[in-house]
Amino acid sequence: MNKVKKIVHDELFEWIVDIRRTIHQQPELAFKEEKTSEFICSKLKELGIKFKKGIAETGVVGRLTINKTAPTIALRADMDALPITEDTGLPFSSQNPGIMHACGHDGHIAMLLGAAAVLKKNKPAGNVVLIFQPAEEGEGGAKPMIEEGVLDGVDMIFGGHIERSHQVGEIGIKRGVHTAYTDAFDIRITGEGGHAARPHETIDAVIIASRVVLNIQTIISREIDPIHPAVITIGYVRAGSVNNAVAEKAVLKGTIRTTDESVRTQINDKIRKMASSLSIHYDADIKVSFKPGYPPIINQDYACDFAQQSAQKLLGKNAVISLPYPSLGGEDFSYYLQQVPGCFVRFGAAKDGHDRISSHSPGFDFDEEVLRVGAAYFSELVRHTLKKLSKK
Repeated sequence: MNKVKKIVHDELFEWIVDIRRTIHQQPELAFKEEKTSEFICSKLKELGIKFKKGIAETGVVGRLTINKTAPTIALRADMDALPITEDTGLPFSSQNPGIMHACGHDGHIAMLLGAAAVLKKNKPAGNVVLIFQPAEEGEGGAKPMIEEGVLDGVDMIFGGHIERSHQVGEIGIKRGVHTAYTDAFDIRITGEGGHAARPHETIDAVIIASRVVLNIQTIISREIDPIHPAVITIGYVRAGSVNNAVAEKAVLKGTIRTTDESVRTQINDKIRKMASSLSIHYDADIKVSFKPGYPPIINQDYACDFAQQSAQKLLGKNAVISLPYPSLGGEDFSYYLQQVPGCFVRFGAAKDGHDRISSHSPGFDFDEEVLRVGAAYFSELVRHTLKKLSKK
C-alpha cells in the first residue's frame, strides 16, 4: 500500500473521503441526481477540468485533453442511490428519507474524482474521459449516455465496483463473462373467485400461483445443464384481499439470471410452456410477459491484461484475485463494452463488523480506505494503458 499512499497522499485522501460523505448524505434516485451532478461539476471546476453536464438528464462528462492525436481512455462511475431507508448510524447518514447509497456509488464517484485530481496534476500521455453516469440501478443510464456520444473517440473504457467480500488492497478481475443477463418476468393469473367454504365452485388463483412458484424452480434443477449458472427468483407475489374468499387473481414478478444466451432463451420458453400447461389443467387464464434486462459484462482479455498489470504494479502480485466464476448480478457497464473494449473490476472493501450485511441493505457501509486504492488504481491504469496503446 506504500505506492498507493504515495499517489494518493493523506491530504488528497481526506478530500476524497469528504466527497464520499457529502454525496452519501444527499442520495438521489435514478435520473434525479440533480444535486449530485451539481456537486460533481463543482469538484471538476475546482480541479480545473472541463466538463459538460445534463447528459442523459443528469450525467456529467469531464475531459482531460492532452493530445488530440493520442489514444483516449474513459473511466466511469455511477451516481444513483436506492429507495432504502438507511440504518447505519453513521454521522453522515442520508438526509433524504427513504433513499440511501446502499451499493457504494457514492464511493465510485469519490474514487473517480480522486483519480481525476491525480491525473490533472501529473498529466498522462493521452486523453481521459471521466463519465459520471446516472441510473445504473435498473434504469440503464449507460444507454442514453452512449446515445449522446460519451464514447465518441474513446479507445478503451474501465470501471469497477466496491466489493465487500474482498479485503481492502485486493482487486478482483474476471476475464470474459463477468455478470449476468438480468431479465424480469411478470405472470398474471386469472381464475374464478368465490366463497372459501365452496372451493369446488372456484378456480383458485392462489393454488395456481403456488404451483407456479414450485414448478419454476424445477426448470433450474432439472432442465438446465448445471454447468451453466442460472437463477430464477420470484420476489413478488400478490393475491386475494380477505381470509374467507378464494382469490380470483394473482400476480407474480421475478428475475431470471443467466450468462448464456441459449440458456436464457430456454428458460423463457420453459416458463411459457409451464404457464400454458397450468392454464389448461386449471382452466385459468395465465399471461406471461418478459422484460429484457442488462446484458452481461464481457471483459476483453487484453483490457484485463492492462488492469492486472496496473493493479499488480501498484499493490503487488498477490493483491490481484482472479475471479473464477461470473457474478449473477447485473451492471449496465455492459453497454459500454458492447461499443469499445474494456475491463470492469471489483475493489475489496470489507469492513469489520459488517460481514453479514450485504449491498442493497439498510446497514450497508464499507471501509473508506478503498477510496484511496480505487483513485490510485484508476490513475495508474490510465497511464499504463495509454503507454501500451501509444506503442501499437
